[in-house]
Amino acid sequence: MLIFLSAICGLTAVTLGAFGAHALGEDLSGDARGWWDTATLYLMVHAVAALAIGLSSRGGLVAHGGLALLLGAILFAATLYAMALGAPRWFGAITPIGGLGMLAGWALIAIGTWRS
Repeated sequence: MLIFLSAICGLTAVTLGAFGAHALGEDLSGDARGWWDTATLYLMVHAVAALAIGLSSRGGLVAHGGLALLLGAILFAATLYAMALGAPRWFGAITPIGGLGMLAGWALIAIGTWRS
């Protein structure tokens, strides 16, 4: 399941990155462009990290960490994409929850590998 979800997140990151660059182009400027680019970068980086964990066939805390990476990255990126497309700025208050999910994922991976 982790490999599948990682692939979907990677696919989404490439698709939305291209959409932002080509279809939205000049419609995204200033903060909106920065939010879009940051969302795409974080979603892709964490999709690749979770994919590596899935391919490693590690279980336990490491696998749970990979899932936390994905869930955090999805929430983080989704709020930034939404704000870039005009959602209210208060969505920015949700973004750090995704960041905490990513941090938790990295911590679980570190603890899981330390214990093994």
